[in-house]
Amino acid sequence: MKRLLALTAFLATPALAEGELKVYHWFEYIPDDLVQKFEAETGIKVTIDTYDSNEAMLAALKAGKLGQYDVAVPGDYMVKIMANEGILDSFTPEELPNFGNIEPQWLDVPFDPGRKHSIPYQWGSTAFSVNRDVYKGDISSLSIIFDPPEELRGRINVLDSQGEVLTLGSIYLGIPQCTQDRDQLKALNDMLLAAKPHWASFGSDIAKDVLVSGDAAAGMIYNGFSAKARAEGANVEYAFPKEGYVVWMDNVVLLKDAPNRENALKFMNFLLDPENAAAVTNYAAYSAGVKGVEPFLAPEISGSPENNPPEGQKGFFIEACDEATQRLYDAIWTNLKK
Repeated sequence: MKRLLALTAFLATPALAEGELKVYHWFEYIPDDLVQKFEAETGIKVTIDTYDSNEAMLAALKAGKLGQYDVAVPGDYMVKIMANEGILDSFTPEELPNFGNIEPQWLDVPFDPGRKHSIPYQWGSTAFSVNRDVYKGDISSLSIIFDPPEELRGRINVLDSQGEVLTLGSIYLGIPQCTQDRDQLKALNDMLLAAKPHWASFGSDIAKDVLVSGDAAAGMIYNGFSAKARAEGANVEYAFPKEGYVVWMDNVVLLKDAPNRENALKFMNFLLDPENAAAVTNYAAYSAGVKGVEPFLAPEISGSPENNPPEGQKGFFIEACDEATQRLYDAIWTNLKK
């Protein structure tokens, strides 16, 4: 999907003078009016292309799209992979006047120590939601996805995302991420293949819609998508499973060979403004990594059950494996998607 967000008519001429910005972004993840605000403030014309998984984004950039875009929005583990592969440009804090607005816990992160390539965009969790009209039983375990009760079999959507599916599968089995143990890898592969017949679909961009429409009675989902499904009338409950769940942070990165580097930095700085960061949170129903957003947040977002896990529940970041280990996981994923 591709969309061109045009300037309002009275700023059409300045846009030509100020240039453009090319963004590679997740689907349904930034409000149009915020993009239009950036365009109005800067005179920069924004073009956004979208993708539906970290892996799809990386593959596209490596296949020839690098140099076509200025910024992208990868998840935490993917930032590290992209940096290791030389896909990212770097910047200094002085190039972003709002750099100091980054919350301290999101500043010196393991996937980008000191934030040399990226800034926080939004963070949240990935687990699953269940339609409570269909299933009223216990939903405290990842078994809902990987060994579902009879009421849910054949009515489950799973994210089309290798990182999240394999990580949640590993959490369910209690095995380390990036393991090289052949028995553990076989157990993961066998468990996923046994679960697959109970799944109706693989889809990230449809994860919310199939719950709202009733085409799925349960699904692996991002917490913000679950909140949106609930807001649209679906009687769904988001689970924080006892085994654990995925915690993630999406980040805006400066791409190598960005054709509009200065405009990219203006956009990144714009997104670090608390009011603008809150606008993304209010739209996407996740959480910002920026100080001072609270006064701008809608109460239904800051107080939503999807954004407030129960005490004692544990989240895990997806780990970036070394190249040899990653090939083993790639083989499991390829086998699962056959």
